[in-house]
Amino acid sequence: METPYLLVDVDVAVAQYRKIAAAFTGTPVYYAIKANPEPLLLRELVAAGCHFDVAGRNEVDLCLAAGASADRLSFGNTIKKAEDIAYAYRQGVRIFAFDSLGELQKLVANAPGATVICRVLASSKGALWPLSRKFGCAPEMAIDLIRYAARHGLDPAGVCFHVGSQQLDPGRWEPSIAEAAVLFGRLREEGIPLRLLNCGGGFPVDYLAPAQPIEAYASAIATAVDRHFPVHRPDLMIEPGRYIAAPCGVLHTEVVLVSRKSYADEPRWVYLDVGRFGGLAETEDEAIQYRLSTPHDGAPTAPVILAGPTCDSVDILYQNARYELPLALRPGDLVQIHGTGAYTATYASVSFNGFPPLRTIVVPPRLR
Repeated sequence: METPYLLVDVDVAVAQYRKIAAAFTGTPVYYAIKANPEPLLLRELVAAGCHFDVAGRNEVDLCLAAGASADRLSFGNTIKKAEDIAYAYRQGVRIFAFDSLGELQKLVANAPGATVICRVLASSKGALWPLSRKFGCAPEMAIDLIRYAARHGLDPAGVCFHVGSQQLDPGRWEPSIAEAAVLFGRLREEGIPLRLLNCGGGFPVDYLAPAQPIEAYASAIATAVDRHFPVHRPDLMIEPGRYIAAPCGVLHTEVVLVSRKSYADEPRWVYLDVGRFGGLAETEDEAIQYRLSTPHDGAPTAPVILAGPTCDSVDILYQNARYELPLALRPGDLVQIHGTGAYTATYASVSFNGFPPLRTIVVPPRLR
């Protein structure tokens, strides 16, 4: 089969959903479908009882087409066109996130009476794919915005935050939970009793290095909520994307070239037929380090620099991380890149250098 292509095993994603849902017992799991919006994957998650975090109107349509009811959708993007808010509202979506007055005013005008959640800034320390200040607002601003929402006919349910993607520190959620508790307390005193705490995503998976089990994160969050909300404990929700989708995908790629830059002893350059523009955007700064397998595993290895096929100098995957591949590796050999079910096909360029988008092949669910 012609490479590159992403092979997605739907059963693996459903198993991941069931695992995180069991760890967070009683907490609705909203799959962030931007990680991997394959229709068959969404249909199986619907059947398993999953909820969905959507970032745009097309994702609303994908979820509804997969059989999800609108009341299982949360429009979590805080940067929405007014017409997209109105469209989602007409479809029955009633949960929307915001982090600014301008966004809130669009919700007042286009989603009257909707349930709204204010996104608060959070630290991404400890995350391999940290988030910037693009999303969220300071707590003091959040209080003013929630007051505004209550005065203008919306239902301010609570706050949300995100501690960064592939967050390796289970304790990173507690500072934001503590901050939320103070915010909840102040608003309750004013007669605005918030009831929902959205702890976002960021839950990690195994790549080249293993991550802690999901139970460690669920326990850390539950302990923090108990500590900071001794009374008036809020309902929780979470929004995993990577955790559900990443393990279900294996990217199949072919070696195009193995070369050296000089006669001196230095790492070989291994060029694959997929790179940063073909779906491996998360190798930027070598943040996400995928596990590789080849037909020669077990044979002698030596250091390599891994790069993609395009005529662009930034299309280098790994040159600082220590990757070793078999000395027997040759052009035409198949390399499998594991854990690539999330943020790969959705990141691929349309036709940079004439390369087509990354093709996805879905393994349907096995007979149950």
